[in-house]
Amino acid sequence: MPSIGIREILFVLLIFALIFGAKRLPDIARGLGSGIRNFKGSIRAPTGDDSGDADDPRG
Repeated sequence: MPSIGIREILFVLLIFALIFGAKRLPDIARGLGSGIRNFKGSIRAPTGDDSGDADDPRG
């Protein structure tokens, strides 16, 4: 399986720029970064929802 090089990455970025336009790309990237941060945060910080405590004040 061939590896992805700089040419392929630039080609994909060019296609995204043509499809979405240069003005919307920063918004898309910001939303993607925010989603990744939220996902990583939810994995790292267990909420304790699976413990089954009846006296949990959160309901």
